[in-house]
Amino acid sequence: MHPRIIIRFLAWVILFLGGAMALPLAVSVIYRDGSSGALLLSMSLTVLMGLTLFFSGKRPIDTHLSHRDGVAIVTIGWILAGLVGTFPFIFSGVLPNFTNAFFESLSGFTTTGASTISNVEGLPEGILLWRSLIQWLGGMGIILLSIAILPFLGVGGMQLYKAEVPSPVVDKLKPRISETAKTLWKVYLLITALQIVLLLAGGMSFLDAVCHAFCTMPTGGFSTKNASISHFNSVYIESVILIFMLLAGINFALHYKLLRGDLKVFGRDPECRVFIMIVGVLVLLVTFDIYGNVYDSIGTAFRYAAFQVGSNITTTGFVTADYDKWPALSQLVLITCMFLGGMAGSTGGGIKIMRVMVLVKHSYQQIFHIIHPHAVTTVKLGGKSVPQEILNGIWGFFILYLGLFVVAAFIMAGMGMDLISAFSSVAACIGNIGPGLGLVGPATNYLSVPETGKWILIFCMLLGRLEIYTVILLLTPEYWRK
Repeated sequence: MHPRIIIRFLAWVILFLGGAMALPLAVSVIYRDGSSGALLLSMSLTVLMGLTLFFSGKRPIDTHLSHRDGVAIVTIGWILAGLVGTFPFIFSGVLPNFTNAFFESLSGFTTTGASTISNVEGLPEGILLWRSLIQWLGGMGIILLSIAILPFLGVGGMQLYKAEVPSPVVDKLKPRISETAKTLWKVYLLITALQIVLLLAGGMSFLDAVCHAFCTMPTGGFSTKNASISHFNSVYIESVILIFMLLAGINFALHYKLLRGDLKVFGRDPECRVFIMIVGVLVLLVTFDIYGNVYDSIGTAFRYAAFQVGSNITTTGFVTADYDKWPALSQLVLITCMFLGGMAGSTGGGIKIMRVMVLVKHSYQQIFHIIHPHAVTTVKLGGKSVPQEILNGIWGFFILYLGLFVVAAFIMAGMGMDLISAFSSVAACIGNIGPGLGLVGPATNYLSVPETGKWILIFCMLLGRLEIYTVILLLTPEYWRK
């Protein structure tokens, strides 16, 4: 490992976050919401932390990043981001309790959207924007953003990219990793700006439009309203947000290729086709389940079913209906969506559709081998064989994901939470969704969760955001051995 490189890089991440606080500070000054002092203090303290780290050691001589360096920078960087993100919540008095503030902050940066704030509409405008901004930054990744300036830092970035985006296949759009990061951020910015314009056209205020766009593209789910998207009671706004949630759940490399003129790229990509098909089937299933049971109109049933399935499968967590009161089948579908997640290379959480496809194909291959023991076959995706190394990695991820989910759910149940609340809270946090069922359902929040339980869920959020391996590697003894 190279401690000097790690410290220097973490210093730049903290300094960047300190600079990012200037935006909510400006909004606070404009609205005169009373949070300017807290935001200025937060910004000053964050910059001071960054400068202290930056000047704490000599400039690194060896600027080569190893895989272990990348894992350490990403995991520790995310934890430090969560710590820095607590400052505005604590200093403004919104969340004076550190556990609640850290829960809210890391929930934002990991784009989980689980909240401990009961009255969101009572928050100062500057804090509302900060709450949304940390989700937007966390969506594409603070570390990924920093990769774009790595040439300035004098270090290479591929190890960080692999740690930050540990999908089954890392799609480099450009020969240089810094160019890939810049390209992804340009696409991210463009789609965010387009959504802001469309939300403004639907009658949203400028601040609401910016905040909701900042929380849609990262599939975050924080809203400026207590009732989330149902507050607006607008089919137009729900449709715009649904479309952009689905866009956020699609591999951003495909968006880039679409913008380059490849109009058939979505149809050619096998993962995208399966993702759209799954969404369509689940929407119809929920629609017919709640039609007659909850809603008298088929159109109304489709409206709410489409939004909630889209919100859950992309792991956004926006809400237009209290699905805690829906029939058991619909609730089961929504919980299934929490595990499925979006596409690899998207800002969504969950297991990811590509992994599910590979697991299904590999299971079928094993059945085929039992029938034809001498046949030579390979698992293919998009006409290309999936290497055994990737197959092993996907199975390992799947087992770890389910194993950690079960262990965490048992711990939550052991703290006195009912079965539904315990299991859905862990599923919602490890899948980076936010609202679950029961005590943590769409009409409530996570404030009532025991303090120790919140730290368990914080760990689950980090596991889900960094896709298990990055965090687990840092906790293994072998990682620290030379």
